[in-house]
Amino acid sequence: MTTNERIDVHTHLVPPFWGDALPEHGGDPSGWKTPDWSPEAHLNFMDTNGIATSVLSLTAPSVVGWDGRERREMARRVNEYTAGLVSERPDRFGNFATVPLPDVEGAVAEIDYALDELHADGIVLLTNYEGVYLGDDRYTPVWERLNSHRAVVFIHPGHPLLPTLSGVPGPIVDYPFDTTRNAVHMVYNGITTRFPDARIILSHAGGFVPYAALRFVLARAAFDPDGPTSDELLAQLRSFYFDTALSSGAFAFASLTEFADSSRILFGSDFPYAPPALGTHFTELLDSKSGLTAEQSTAINRTNAIPLFPRLS
Repeated sequence: MTTNERIDVHTHLVPPFWGDALPEHGGDPSGWKTPDWSPEAHLNFMDTNGIATSVLSLTAPSVVGWDGRERREMARRVNEYTAGLVSERPDRFGNFATVPLPDVEGAVAEIDYALDELHADGIVLLTNYEGVYLGDDRYTPVWERLNSHRAVVFIHPGHPLLPTLSGVPGPIVDYPFDTTRNAVHMVYNGITTRFPDARIILSHAGGFVPYAALRFVLARAAFDPDGPTSDELLAQLRSFYFDTALSSGAFAFASLTEFADSSRILFGSDFPYAPPALGTHFTELLDSKSGLTAEQSTAINRTNAIPLFPRLS
């Protein structure tokens, strides 16, 4: 793309106060280095890659390493900092607000504050918090509140409770695994049927959900014949939205576009955790090596996101 048209739903910020404090609050268990970041560097990356608007989110490990009230305070501080960036450049930045899970009461309160007072564009959740996945009943109040707001919910992988492989940082292979694990858990536990007004985006093309979807739905129906049918389960897996971050190219898109309706695929870059050269390479693959028609390309890059973020129209 030669003009700024893309809407990037998978892209992160690193508030300086959060990045400075993270090492003292558990660090990042995935083994990935916290990148240097600034609003100016982000805008430069956007301009290079034809991105009109980046919907910013705090990535894993979020604010899990803080305890008690400090966790709520850090989530609020991150959200107000991001809202300030949006107020300065509403055309260029959006805000997926952070919640202080696994503190359910605090998360429900922050959802209301972020969406009602800060006018955030949506909420970011991790796939798991201290090993508890989003289909767990303890998070029902969170889903009830998200559903009542008709919120856009961006789910980013967290580090699963298992050691990283030597020489293989978690984001390379563990993150797609955890996205898949959580998505199947949510569908099996009825989150997508009980809370249908929450619009849910899965990171990185859904991990390997598209590739292994039939395994997930046929096997579940076989061992639970009195439960949902395989067709019903497949429809719920297909009800998610899927971003393209680090997932474009012929290999991934052959599966993704066969599985997902093309209207539910959204552009993502994963900047700055994906270094600029890497993010740009995947954007080039999306444009030239993913087998998309011109109509599909326009939809994925921009128009599919407009119903979720109508202020960007």
